[in-house]
Amino acid sequence: MDDDLLPGFTHRDVAVEHEHGGTTLRVATAGEGPPVLLLHGHPQNHRTWSRVAPVLAESYSVVCPDLRGYGDSAKPRGGGDHATYSKRTMAADVVALMASLGHERFAFVGHDRGGRVGHRAALDHPDAVTRLAVIDIAPTRTMYERTDMAFATGYFHWFFLIQPEPWPERMIGADPDAFLRPHHDSQLSDPASADPRLYADYLRCYSQPEMIHAICEDYRASATIDLDHDRADADARVAVPLLALWGDGGLVGSTYDVLATWREKAADDALVTGRALAGKHSLQEESAGEVLAELRPWLAAGS
Repeated sequence: MDDDLLPGFTHRDVAVEHEHGGTTLRVATAGEGPPVLLLHGHPQNHRTWSRVAPVLAESYSVVCPDLRGYGDSAKPRGGGDHATYSKRTMAADVVALMASLGHERFAFVGHDRGGRVGHRAALDHPDAVTRLAVIDIAPTRTMYERTDMAFATGYFHWFFLIQPEPWPERMIGADPDAFLRPHHDSQLSDPASADPRLYADYLRCYSQPEMIHAICEDYRASATIDLDHDRADADARVAVPLLALWGDGGLVGSTYDVLATWREKAADDALVTGRALAGKHSLQEESAGEVLAELRPWLAAGS
């Protein structure tokens, strides 16, 4: 994979250890200044930030890891209670990663699954996360408990990937491109405008049986142990500034009052700001200019 998607970034593997079980994460870093973590979602990896990260690195220390199980990070086996891929475990991964890089406190920007990890990190590690931005999601528990026909149809993969092993693993593994291509394209208003190198890299990773299993475990965790954690923490609130961005053509924005769902999770309504941007789900890829226009002043306010 050509690294010119993230010019000036250094790639390395970093071993992290914490109470929920360590792993090794592939991470790309660049820049100097206040630290900012950019965390991708499904089915992407850290290169999804190729149009955002280099600009932010002009003013910030930018850290772009692959989630455990994704991209070129380690892919431990899951199973059991799916705790290996719980958002609590993933949040501990990235907090430990940032600390190992010298960043005890940092701003967290997460798209899709990365935003869900960010939500958990803000609750579990309030001394580490200084502000949280989430891209095109409502809270996990909210989305599951308010599921309707439109959501179940549009996000069918939420219910397919959680089926018992090895059914979804075997079906996807038989032809990863047949599953990945329509899912990837559905996240963009104009799939033809996407950088083809990104999809090629996503498919390279998605073709690994270990990653297919990890993805299923990620979603199985969200439907089980993550909901247990969220219910146990029903009274916990995010106490830092929270920026919510969503696509004006996506399902999240058409199904939920996004700001209202996040204000339900915040210590104070005034902490939550945000708006819809042009696009569908992967705004960092198709509407990078608008994402940056929102992130830059919001990050500067915390610096």
